[in-house]
Amino acid sequence: MGAGPTPGKITQTSTATRGAIGESTLRPDGTLKVTGEFAYSSDLWHEDMLWGFTLRSPHAHAEIRSVDTAEALAVPGVHAVMTHDDLPAATHYGLEIKDQPVLARDRVRYHGEAVAIVAADHPETARRAAAKIKVEYAELPLVVDEATATAADAPVLHPGRADHHAGHVPHPNIVHRQPVRRGDVIAARTRADVVVRRDYEVGMQDQAFLGPESGLAVPAEDGGVDLYIATQWLHVDRDQLAPVLGLPADKVRLTLSGVGGAFGAREDLSMQAHACLLALRTGRPVKIVYNRYESFFGHVHRHPAKLTYEHGATRDGQLLYVQCRIVLDGGAYASSSPAVVGNAASLAIGPYVVDHVDVEAIALYSNNPPCGAMRGFGAVQACFAYEAQMDAVAAELGMDPVEFRQRNAMSQGAVMPTGQLVDSPAPVAELLRRVKALPMPPERQWLTADDSTDVRALPGGLSNTTHGEGVVRGVGYAVGIKNVGFSEGFDDYSTARIRLEVINGEPVAVVHTAMAEVGQGGVTVHAQIARTELGVSQVTILPADTQVGSAGSTSASRQTYMTGGAVRHTCQAVREEVLRRGRERSGSYHPAWATAELLLEGGKVVTDGGEVIGDLAEIVGEEPIELELEFRHRPTEPFDLETGQGFGHVQYSFCAHRAVVEVDTELGLVKVIELAAAQDVGKALNPLSVVGQIQGGSTQGLGLAVMEEIVVSDGARVRNPSFTDYLIPTILDTPTIPVDVLELADDHAPYGLRGVGEAPTLSSTPAVVAAVRAATGLPLKRVPIRPEHLTGT
Repeated sequence: MGAGPTPGKITQTSTATRGAIGESTLRPDGTLKVTGEFAYSSDLWHEDMLWGFTLRSPHAHAEIRSVDTAEALAVPGVHAVMTHDDLPAATHYGLEIKDQPVLARDRVRYHGEAVAIVAADHPETARRAAAKIKVEYAELPLVVDEATATAADAPVLHPGRADHHAGHVPHPNIVHRQPVRRGDVIAARTRADVVVRRDYEVGMQDQAFLGPESGLAVPAEDGGVDLYIATQWLHVDRDQLAPVLGLPADKVRLTLSGVGGAFGAREDLSMQAHACLLALRTGRPVKIVYNRYESFFGHVHRHPAKLTYEHGATRDGQLLYVQCRIVLDGGAYASSSPAVVGNAASLAIGPYVVDHVDVEAIALYSNNPPCGAMRGFGAVQACFAYEAQMDAVAAELGMDPVEFRQRNAMSQGAVMPTGQLVDSPAPVAELLRRVKALPMPPERQWLTADDSTDVRALPGGLSNTTHGEGVVRGVGYAVGIKNVGFSEGFDDYSTARIRLEVINGEPVAVVHTAMAEVGQGGVTVHAQIARTELGVSQVTILPADTQVGSAGSTSASRQTYMTGGAVRHTCQAVREEVLRRGRERSGSYHPAWATAELLLEGGKVVTDGGEVIGDLAEIVGEEPIELELEFRHRPTEPFDLETGQGFGHVQYSFCAHRAVVEVDTELGLVKVIELAAAQDVGKALNPLSVVGQIQGGSTQGLGLAVMEEIVVSDGARVRNPSFTDYLIPTILDTPTIPVDVLELADDHAPYGLRGVGEAPTLSSTPAVVAAVRAATGLPLKRVPIRPEHLTGT
């Protein structure tokens, strides 16, 4: 038994624990990352390892007539070549529908699909051997859009698929369909003074993380495999891998390695199964690292979309109805398309009060690259269209676009088109007011003090293409609504194991979760929560792995809410055990043990008045306290498949943007001067990280607005799989991003917090486009904006 507290009244006053929630504490991985010392998954090494490489299809849709691996196997240094015929067990996997083959068998369905894998003693040997595999293809007709997907003679890409969505779709090439209907749109249309109907289009965006897919699979003595991997969801990776490998789940052990960004693209499997299969086949560790070209084929992308919207309003600016149709191209495999459809449909009209709504959202199977999770998850595409509509309707009414939005903005107590009551703060009008009130950047920033031109500040100025001729300025606004957490009845939970022990006389909290730290700062927040709840200064964060219960995915802006909630919940249970021990051992020497509200602060047990009555290290002693508990948010329910009604989302987040741009109308070039944001975060657990998340999400939305698109053409082939041709914002493209953070607590959430990471990605895109419209007078109904859209060439 450990020693109890020393009897006698202790009257000293406590000092609050430093590094608790609400403080901008430093990230433990931050210095290592900026100095280049952080170990990413691509840095993994094993002295006995082989290298894996994947052979991919050059065709988007073709029958595989034959595969000949003899020449590849004969290459010196090659240890294994595997095709579909060599798979030991299950042949398909998938997040929601198990429709994706580990290796293509009878046909390929998209350009870049994996056909065979090679293990060799050098990466170049593996690549050369893969090039010697002979595959005979017979090209098949392509499905590339809704017309070709649903035509009477359309090839069915997944014959005989059986899943819970299949009975609700009008064609087997439609992955999922979700209507949302409320009120009477037909009757409301007769009362509208202004009707605006337009078509919009969103291109295919890539997550473009800087750390490519990589991992190391190590065969184990028990016949299992240990996989060290950069991922977003350790347990779902394991659950998809085990059937493919023919192993029980407990013999497939995953440990998170350093992740160089994710943004949704690491939710699906990429090289995980291939590395494990080769390791088990050869009996040696196998490392796979994609190059940038492979990475564009190895993960899902943001769904490109075609959207048709019709808004009706009264002359005084009240929205009467919204009718829309959203078509998302899911590509060759389902991935998370059903959930993306649910988000797009349920959030399709934006953060506005509209009594009459008719929405239909669908996702297609096609021979385009697979699409799935990306920051914003269906809400981004809808937000671009509904915010363009809000500007268009305001223009028809002759109203200020911000005032029009505020007049129709939802607030707490509003009802979503799905029938769900918004029962937490929804400060949409206030966010618009705040972002509009921020100081504007100065005019004509490209002029120096002596009125000469500083070309670096001009659109395209770093290339010295202009000296200010034809450059005009525009200002645009947008606001969006995003759900937080997994929805539609998904059993969304997270697990935390907390150990409180004494090391060298000091109490130390050890936090173990399976949360994937992908750059969002979760490990920082977990330490802050442990310090807050347990009153310790020293916190150890153990590596994330599958030896602890699931933490769910690092997506849906959910990890601070869910795994942070699990850490808090478990820490509180540990704290109660500390207090139980303290009361049990203290006897009657201090009445506060029995009567006071007790806290743990600064390594002490204190009353709510700050009086110290016990020492944490003495209470814990030689008997560490360890608990593992699960945390769940309030339950949600599936949307009705005919009406879309249901309590589908656990929480909503809101962000508003004001963009200031300058456009060279002669060259078709855009420079974003400023992208101001205002966002309600409920409670900023780490204020500096919150601002960083808002600025990062805003920049990603800027990229979609003016430069980022995977170009798929000429037989559904990807034309620009490189950072030479797929452009992302650099520091030179990123404007000043002032952020106004509002904290209105959500009573349903831990600490009142609200998920932060995704909402700014929604409204930044339409705000930038609105500013370009204001500068040019052009309708601009497609993103990303290209130079030819601005010059008419």
